[in-house]
Amino acid sequence: MDGLTVGQAAARTGWSPRMLRYLERAALVVPRRTASAYRLYGAGELDQLRALRTLRERFRLELTDVGFAARMRRDPELRAEVENWLSASGVHTVHWVDWEQQKHERLLVA
Repeated sequence: MDGLTVGQAAARTGWSPRMLRYLERAALVVPRRTASAYRLYGAGELDQLRALRTLRERFRLELTDVGFAARMRRDPELRAEVENWLSASGVHTVHWVDWEQQKHERLLVA
């Protein structure tokens, strides 16, 4: 078997098995599956998990922030609508909205 089980991957990355399953449901880190449907985490997935932890710590992000940024990347219509809303005339963008937009733009580039 080439890869680590969810428990082994959790032990190596510091995430709990439950959190790894949550990340998969959110489509943030998706391990491959065996014919028996067991999750197998390879080097790529382990690197993603470590990078996600670093990203969250560095920018003080919640998983929902990262999930929303991923959703915006997958859904061009959503991305366009959010951009339109943010840049619409008459909408007063306060500092926190600018900060959130910049945060999401950085995530989309990453």
